[in-house]
Amino acid sequence: MSMRRECTGIAALLCGMMMANAALAQKQGGILRVFHRDSPASMSILEEGSISAIMPMMGVFNNLVLFDQHVPQNRVESIVPDLATSWSWSEDGTELSFKLREGVKWHDGKPFTAADVKCTYDLLTGKATEKLRLNYREAWFLNINEVTTNGDSDVTFHLKQPQPALISLLASGYSPIYSCHVSAREMRSHPIGTGPFKFVEYKPSQSIKVARNQDYWKPGRPYLDGIEYTIIPNRSTAILAFVAGKFDMTFPYEVSVPLVKDVRNQAPQAICEIKPMNGRANLLITDAPPFNPVLRRAMQLSLDRKSFIDILGEGQYDVGAVLQPPPEGIWGMPLEMLQQLIGYGPDVQKNREQARGMMRSLGYGPDNRLKLKVVARNIAWYRDPAAILLDQLKEIWIDAELETVETASWVPKLMRKDFTVAMSLSGSAVDDPDNQLYENYSCGSSRNYTGCNPEIDALIHKQSAELDPAKRKELVWQIERKLIDDAVRPIIFFMRQGTCWQPEVKGLTLMENSIFNSWRMEDVWLDK
Repeated sequence: MSMRRECTGIAALLCGMMMANAALAQKQGGILRVFHRDSPASMSILEEGSISAIMPMMGVFNNLVLFDQHVPQNRVESIVPDLATSWSWSEDGTELSFKLREGVKWHDGKPFTAADVKCTYDLLTGKATEKLRLNYREAWFLNINEVTTNGDSDVTFHLKQPQPALISLLASGYSPIYSCHVSAREMRSHPIGTGPFKFVEYKPSQSIKVARNQDYWKPGRPYLDGIEYTIIPNRSTAILAFVAGKFDMTFPYEVSVPLVKDVRNQAPQAICEIKPMNGRANLLITDAPPFNPVLRRAMQLSLDRKSFIDILGEGQYDVGAVLQPPPEGIWGMPLEMLQQLIGYGPDVQKNREQARGMMRSLGYGPDNRLKLKVVARNIAWYRDPAAILLDQLKEIWIDAELETVETASWVPKLMRKDFTVAMSLSGSAVDDPDNQLYENYSCGSSRNYTGCNPEIDALIHKQSAELDPAKRKELVWQIERKLIDDAVRPIIFFMRQGTCWQPEVKGLTLMENSIFNSWRMEDVWLDK
């Protein structure tokens, strides 16, 4: 259940004074100027798979619940009410019920009700008449049997088996509530929400604009009059514009570790923070010929993770398996355990010699090299590690050519399995196994790009229903070991990236273990 901090007795006066002083410090007005890295395919969070859409659109919507935007690490304990005022589980863990906030209106003036919650999750689970063009997170909600309403203010999720992590998935920035009366098609071009900002316009390759919702259900919020995102695909150009004072904020986590140094040298007044973002680089390898298990293992053994980390992150990136490593990650394996697994040992030359032996067994060698294409999304996050990958694959007689794909076509291409090898990134919406395991490795997910393993699938369902966190972690680590043994989507590194803002930007908190829960911006103001 949610809890609310209250001031009582003599503390009430002091508490009230502090709240009043805080309110005086927070200014109303102003347009926050942010550069944006690329053009998403649409403005519909439910139909997009990238922070490129969620960053500007999260403020247009509300969730049932949300991770506290001022707590850097998302945990179940930091989940707070949003459109729901409270929630409770049934004794057997198969029903999750919500009491909903009354008096909330959509941006077009229509009332928000429990029917909208049902419509949203009927859409996500494929039960609605209308279908999403792309349903990136359908696998998150495979365990939902149905959603029922009781009047306008009560809604219950009925589950096939217990799933304690469901409340965390609902708190992700990827889980906004859509309306019943606005079609999914309309949401792509002109989304209607209940959030602190109203959508104004999207001009592909130019800009995205949102404006203050004057009738927002939180009195006095947001503080900003609006946010303007200017699309600048070239990272260097965008950073130079920020340094020159043309932007108040960089695109979140878009400033590489080396570039943070440049910003601090050229704009010492700027505030920059480097954070672990729970984003991992994946080597995607198809199961189509000639990519059998032996070849996949050889490619996995060719990786020099330390070189990636030193070159791209100046040593500040992290080594991990599927789940974010500790201390920022709650579920990930410790490094000393990882180093005992295939390809994670520190002796890179020994690993590569073993890989070359595997390649010889397949008929490859210095005079018979394997030629292939590696596809990567056409932004620096993907291109930079792909360039290093191409160089490392040469060590085991693989000559690879890079093929870049624009953002709007990237995930659809992967979902069609229209690739043989890809350098991909996988960001976690929440630091919980269900997020990564269901979305990327379960047999029922359209985002499982590398094939179905029924044994893994059964373990994913088993860990999801486990109520004991210690027992659940054991199951999760068992899954990770199996994925590493089979060279399924080898994880190369976990990123740490920077975000910079001008000193007049106030009230901004950066997440440490999920980039998808930080950007509603209703508490941000400009002190100009």
